[in-house]
Amino acid sequence: MNRLRSLRRETRRQVVYDLLLWVVLGIFIAAMGPDPLKDPAAFGMVTAPRLALAAVAVLVGRRWPLAALVLLLPLGPWRFSDGFATVDLSWLIPRRNVKILPLLPTSPFIMWYAYLTGRRLIRTWPALAAFGLITAVGMGVVLAMGGDLALWVSMVTGLLGTYLVPYLMGLLRRRLLQQRRQARLSAEAQARLRERARIARDMHDSLGHDLALIAVRAAGLELAPGLDPRQVKAAGELRVAAADATERLRQIIGLLREDADASPLSPVDEDVAELVRRARDSGMAITLDLDGGPVPGLARAVVQEGLTNAAKHAPGAAVRVTVAPHRVSVRNGPPRSRPSARPGGLGLAGLRERVRLMGGTLTAGPAAGGFELAVELPRTGEEGAVRRGPRAAGAGPA
Repeated sequence: MNRLRSLRRETRRQVVYDLLLWVVLGIFIAAMGPDPLKDPAAFGMVTAPRLALAAVAVLVGRRWPLAALVLLLPLGPWRFSDGFATVDLSWLIPRRNVKILPLLPTSPFIMWYAYLTGRRLIRTWPALAAFGLITAVGMGVVLAMGGDLALWVSMVTGLLGTYLVPYLMGLLRRRLLQQRRQARLSAEAQARLRERARIARDMHDSLGHDLALIAVRAAGLELAPGLDPRQVKAAGELRVAAADATERLRQIIGLLREDADASPLSPVDEDVAELVRRARDSGMAITLDLDGGPVPGLARAVVQEGLTNAAKHAPGAAVRVTVAPHRVSVRNGPPRSRPSARPGGLGLAGLRERVRLMGGTLTAGPAAGGFELAVELPRTGEEGAVRRGPRAAGAGPA
């Protein structure tokens, strides 16, 4: 019952196409047989069964092209009087006028179903079995006609051109489509991984910064006068808890992050002044120098990373933020209390990648007893030249 349902066409277009295919195939079959006007009895004995066979082949051919190929076997290239080419093989065998690739009016339809077999049939052994049957039929036809060497040449070329070559073309087409589908799925998987990494980096940038500010506030409470020992202890525990949460966040982000992916270039919607104001409200001593020119697009990311590092690794230190059209730097002095965070985060690595994609350079290291993070960005007209040089694009010090 399920097999009968599978023979049903899904759309009217498929019904029309298959009906037209059968009509055209029937016309060619009728052209191969006796004249129905001159010899209607022979037409009914020869052509009518062929038309019925063609109808069954078209009916099952859309779902099972190999079955249609076997059903059309009696209409195969077994007449060796006409061919794609006629050659003289007297230099090889004592035969002239040898037909190469015998062609019949039904040959294009058989080639089509052979192509569909390679295109749709997943398993190979049914096709091998069918081709073995077809070869046996061809050998039987040649032997029945006397087994002449010229007939063998015609039969072999007919099998190759009518069955094997179209099948291999369909098989090649199927393999190419499979590769294209696998490439598309791989690209979609890579896109999901990049989005996952982007979310991870945004979490590191925003949550890590906020946790560092919480630790700064806790450190300020810990040193504030007028608190009893129990409150001082609670503030210290809060500072340590914020540092531990930052470390756990770094470990989680390390699992989600893809080092090969490019960092996102679009920062969170917050300008540098607002970012510095929030850090000041948390207790950090920050001096902000804003040049009168345009603020670079990466300024917020650079300042956020610099303030986060200063809050984690140099608590209580004075910080100076300088923003110019082509240079952004964050410098902090020596820490006034013991740092509570561990070194080795992912923020600088992600920021370095952003700067590299923009054609700039990033430097980070000790400076005047403290630490400085500086980013140099190319001027207008220089960015393209920097990007064209693969070494120059990432030529900042590590």
